Amino acid sequence: MSAATITAAPVKPGADEGRIGVRGNLRHIGALVRRNALQIKQDPESMFDVLLMPVIFILLFVYVFGGAIAGKGQQDEYVQYLVPGMMAMMGMNIAMAVGTGVNEDFRKGVMDRFRTMPIARSSVLIAKIVVELGRMLIATAILLGMGFLLGLEIRGSLLEFLGAIVLSTAFGAALMWIFILLGLSVKTPQAVQGMAMLVLMPLQFGSSIFAPTSSMPGWLEGFTKVNPLSNLADAARALMNGQGAVAHPALVTLGWAVAITAVTMPLAVAKFRKKT
Repeated sequence: MSAATITAAPVKPGADEGRIGVRGNLRHIGALVRRNALQIKQDPESMFDVLLMPVIFILLFVYVFGGAIAGKGQQDEYVQYLVPGMMAMMGMNIAMAVGTGVNEDFRKGVMDRFRTMPIARSSVLIAKIVVELGRMLIATAILLGMGFLLGLEIRGSLLEFLGAIVLSTAFGAALMWIFILLGLSVKTPQAVQGMAMLVLMPLQFGSSIFAPTSSMPGWLEGFTKVNPLSNLADAARALMNGQGAVAHPALVTLGWAVAITAVTMPLAVAKFRKKT
């Protein structure tokens, strides 16, 4: 089904999604994914964050902080520690862009047009997430490429390496529902970014992404143990380096991903239906 077909028969915003069926929903998602991808093609500058952010962050942390954290001349070992952790960070930063994009689409009236079409309300939001997951995988590929140039070695098996990528992607998808809900709840893209940074900064720097937690104060170390980003970073690190506990941090990460999605996805879809 093409994007033009979707626009053929306007209906009331409250149309029953259940009448569309699974195959219809999948066709709508495919058409909307194509629409979002064409938007990126027409505005290549929207990919700057995906292309440049991994390069800037890995160079900054390896060469500015790597010597202080891992010891002078130990940047190679710090790359082994940093890159798996930064895979967790990519998901959070890309997820924030989903919220600002949804908010901007509402401000432009794009979402109002979608709500008059005979399509499932959830398909609009799921299509957004599918495209952003593609952007996230591109950012992850660039991060890994830079890591290999700086001496990263995959010491685990190929299956474990792919498992680390899948785990990071699954958690990133769950986070996107949080930011979609935030984008639907506040008035401006600037408010989305401001509120997101208030959440992102403590979670990212109060975790094991950039440095071991053993040197942190007791209260902060306790926070890092329950921080889902620490569990994701530790699981990805163990999978890619072929050593360390994997089962517990991986299960905790998947538990967080399922719980976040189960709570925020229905809320986001309901908010999308009712937003004025």
